Amino acid sequence: MSGVRVLGGEVERGDEILTPDALEFVAGLHRDFAATRDELIARRARRRPLGFLPETRSVRDGDWTVAEAPEPLRDRRVEITGPTERKMTINALNSGAKVWLADLEDANTPHWHNVVSGQVNLYDAARGTIEHTSPEGKRYALRDDVARPTIVVRPRGWHLPERHVEIDGRPAVGALVDFGLHFFHNALGGAENRATGLGRPYYYLPKMESHLEARLWNDVFTAAQQRLGVPHGTVRATVLIETIPAAFEMDEILYELRDHASGLNAGRWDYLFSIIKYFRDAGSDFVLPDRNSITMTVPFMRAYTELLVRTCHKRGAFAMGGMAAFIPNRRDPEVTAQALEKVRADKTREAGDGFDGSWVAHPDLVPVCREIFDAKLGDKPNQLDVLRPEVSVTAEQLLDFTSAGGGATRAGVESAVDVGVRYLLSWLGGNGAAAIHNLMEDAATAEISRSQLWQWVHNDVVLDDGTPVTAELVRTVLAQVKEKLDGEHLDLAVELFEQVALADEFVDFLTLPAYERIG
Repeated sequence: MSGVRVLGGEVERGDEILTPDALEFVAGLHRDFAATRDELIARRARRRPLGFLPETRSVRDGDWTVAEAPEPLRDRRVEITGPTERKMTINALNSGAKVWLADLEDANTPHWHNVVSGQVNLYDAARGTIEHTSPEGKRYALRDDVARPTIVVRPRGWHLPERHVEIDGRPAVGALVDFGLHFFHNALGGAENRATGLGRPYYYLPKMESHLEARLWNDVFTAAQQRLGVPHGTVRATVLIETIPAAFEMDEILYELRDHASGLNAGRWDYLFSIIKYFRDAGSDFVLPDRNSITMTVPFMRAYTELLVRTCHKRGAFAMGGMAAFIPNRRDPEVTAQALEKVRADKTREAGDGFDGSWVAHPDLVPVCREIFDAKLGDKPNQLDVLRPEVSVTAEQLLDFTSAGGGATRAGVESAVDVGVRYLLSWLGGNGAAAIHNLMEDAATAEISRSQLWQWVHNDVVLDDGTPVTAELVRTVLAQVKEKLDGEHLDLAVELFEQVALADEFVDFLTLPAYERIG
């Protein structure tokens, strides 16, 4: 195992995952593809005017489709998302959803224990052997009376390193570690995997900004299949369209992955973060109002989702709706009832627009989402036949951010600081899926919070009460929020939030400096 060093500490059953053969497989992918990944990450910094690419017009105008979906992915009407923590893994597999998005990315944190134990849990889930006993003695196990969802794994984005694994003297690429370990241990589909149907190499790909990044993933999939003798096209990938550059390259992304593509997902929260980040210093026409005022019905978000459905179904790919992050609160039935109405309205709109399914973050929301899509689909497994030829979306519509209306408020500033710090407090403690104010939040939440404050401060935004948004105002609110909270990592959470929200130079991803501060 020349050139590979594991720098992380011991993790229970880590020796089953970090075998010499598995690490050598990951190292092979890293050596072949890390340099291209580096070039593509550097390319992101060269921001260009956004629009549909003239050089790929032939792809957009061409008559082609992606590979036909395998049976386990033809019905995706309800997908539950969550980290690969052991108890949450079992709860997701018992939820009654059609798909579980096993999240190694934004709902996880890169603490070494999470990286390795997540792979252990996926290994056991693929073989139907996963169980857990809590410190209080409560036992969790797979139920025999519930159909288990298809597992779709989300590795980290291209931008993140894995500093606990060093290959030829440099940190490994986090995405290749996550994908490589899972693929190596589960893609061959041994007898146990075939019996459970849970070990297939299906993936959700996050944070891409161009079809060239999709091409890289396709090359990784092709190489991985060849090296393990897995038939070409066994891998299936659904791409999250959660960056504003990717919104202009949906056709091209599917085309690059056409032998392995399964669909696109409307990753709404990261999409808003990407818009703020990309246009953070572009002037007042690009300043977004309070996060909570930007619904999926504002014109620029409608343009994004309608283009996604039309593009997917034209190419025979699935269009997956966005996250319902609400967590039912049995102690407050009135709040729960109001939130459920919003969830129902959101999922009804998606089903009516032609989406093939949608995301929820809590098992109690699975029946709600399923009921709505059952009513729309009837006996059909999906809506691939809903082609939406009437939809025609222009670049101007995708970029018409003034169509959101609204403005910045004191409550918006306070919410951004409060939620951002609370999330970082959770993240630093090793929990990437944080329950905050009856919502299941992941890293996108903190990204929107801090980037919105950065944008408001640097564009001289004035609140609706006439108060200018300044660094001093943000620091005042930050001090007030700190007084209300406690926790082992509170000082560091506040320090990091101030850094990523107010530093002169905008940090591309808050998880990068945060990663440097954890063990």
